[in-house]
Amino acid sequence: MRPIRVISAAALLLLFGIATAAHAQQEKQQEKAKPAQQQQQAKPERQQQAQPPRQQQQRPQQQAQAPRQQQQQAQAPRQQHQQQQQAQAPRQQQQQQAQAPRQQQRNQQQQANGRQQQQNNSARQQQQARTQQQQPRQLQARSSQAPQRTQQAVDRQRSQPALRLSSRGSGRIPDDRFRSNFGRGHNFRMGNPVLVGGYSRFQYNGFWFGFVEPWPDGWYYTDDVYIDYVDGGYYMYNPYYPGSRFSISVVI
Repeated sequence: MRPIRVISAAALLLLFGIATAAHAQQEKQQEKAKPAQQQQQAKPERQQQAQPPRQQQQRPQQQAQAPRQQQQQAQAPRQQHQQQQQAQAPRQQQQQQAQAPRQQQRNQQQQANGRQQQQNNSARQQQQARTQQQQPRQLQARSSQAPQRTQQAVDRQRSQPALRLSSRGSGRIPDDRFRSNFGRGHNFRMGNPVLVGGYSRFQYNGFWFGFVEPWPDGWYYTDDVYIDYVDGGYYMYNPYYPGSRFSISVVI
């Protein structure tokens, strides 16, 4: 029995020693593992401490990239506008090419109108120059053709009373009698007018005439005159004063 007890006691001691040794080895392993864990725990902290500089480095880069992005955004409408202009350029060229013949026609028409206007102005200037040249000749011819007024004729004309005018009448001279006795080339001398019914009258070729306008200055009752129908009325003309006339009416 004793040997069995001794063996069991020795076995217990052996087991205790093995357990103690295993416990000690485990503690050593735990102690060895603690620095590794501490290092692993320290690594994230170091990484976190190391990351801010990187983030700080990234911020200037982002700040540097921001103006570029703004420039790109600002340039985007310009680029689109340039692209639109480039796309519209062929159309504009086609339109200009299509409008070129029309513009040429317009220019040619304007040039033709300008030439025509210059020709008209030149013709007018020539006509005016001719008229100015003819006026002195007409004055000379008028002065040479006008009858010489004696002092007695002047006094007699001035002694005549002023004409008593009447309104325009509606009387007409038959066409056959007018063509045979009136108009240019049928000159006559009127003589002094007379009062008929309170108005001044004169008689010629079987018709009585009244005065609608005053007697022209410079004309004499003894001058050669003629009657013509112009602009819907009867007028008296004096060959000594071309272009001058005054209105009369046929009294029925």
